[in-house]
Amino acid sequence: MNSPIKDNIMYTPDQVSQMLQVSTNTVYSLINKGDIIAKKLGRVYRIPRSSIFFVFSGMDYDIYQKEKEDKKNIDKIQSELSLVRKSL
Repeated sequence: MNSPIKDNIMYTPDQVSQMLQVSTNTVYSLINKGDIIAKKLGRVYRIPRSSIFFVFSGMDYDIYQKEKEDKKNIDKIQSELSLVRKSL
């Protein structure tokens, strides 16, 4: 059985700084600007894996997934729009 905690991998600012090859202060700056989404637990931050994607794409991973889904359905959407426009 999959545990939500097990599936939601979290990193420390130090780990993220190593992954992004930037200083830890830069990671804290990105957190403070909202570019990296982090949760403060007591005195330490924890950064979900999906938040790191946000740095590169400029959007949250959930939004990115939905955008991909929308692009798959673009033909259907355009078809429905055409039908609506014809009825106006």
